[in-house]
Amino acid sequence: MTVEVQLLGGTANQGRVHRVGNTVRRPLRPTSAAAHALLRHLEEVGFDGAPRVLGVDEAGREVLSYVPGQAVTAPPPCWGLTDEALRSVGRLVRRFHDATADFDPSPYQWSPQVPAPFGDGGIAHNDLNLDNVVFRGGTAIALIDFDLAGPGTPVWDVAAAARLWAPLRDPSDVTDVRRGRELHRLRQFVDAYGLDAEGRAAFLPALRDSHRWMRDIVREGAADGVPGFAAYWTAEAEARAERARAWFESAADEITNAVT
Repeated sequence: MTVEVQLLGGTANQGRVHRVGNTVRRPLRPTSAAAHALLRHLEEVGFDGAPRVLGVDEAGREVLSYVPGQAVTAPPPCWGLTDEALRSVGRLVRRFHDATADFDPSPYQWSPQVPAPFGDGGIAHNDLNLDNVVFRGGTAIALIDFDLAGPGTPVWDVAAAARLWAPLRDPSDVTDVRRGRELHRLRQFVDAYGLDAEGRAAFLPALRDSHRWMRDIVREGAADGVPGFAAYWTAEAEARAERARAWFESAADEITNAVT
């Protein structure tokens, strides 16, 4: 008998992702062909920080290889909030961007388009949330959940990841050991990634736009009745998103100084 174990994490696919032995079974999506092409490219170029595509099962679900390790799921473990964990995420994201530099996304249908000027010039994961990074021994070793991947500049991904991992939000909404260290951690993240001068100059606009882009995806998903999004997008979540937006403006100079 095949035993299926529901995996934690995720919003759009909440409750619909299962481990079966050394594989992961996930729902197919209109963008699955694009994500699979990207994952196959990563395999071809020797990038070891992503699952492998294994096919489709009898239930019509995509089959991916299971990546052993731990993700930073709520409540976040202490090891997932360390500066070394943060820096390792920056280094992993850089490896991902380097590995996708020569991937051609044009033949495929992708997730909602990243807005100009950040929509061309690379491939972005677009959902580098804490539970989408696999760790071993406190070090980030793989990215998972490529549902929102698509064309996007490196700084777009860096800004979105820093927003989640530093984290960059109103300090009243940071309730763990990272509180008060957001800008220090931001600098560590962009330095570990190796963000170039052009990317650092574009960081603040990318931060603003990526926050708005993700907020709209979640809000529209909730309005369309996607269960995970509907459960997440409460009045408090909306207020928290607005507090983050306002904080980006009030702390704009400090954020810019932290990355330049």
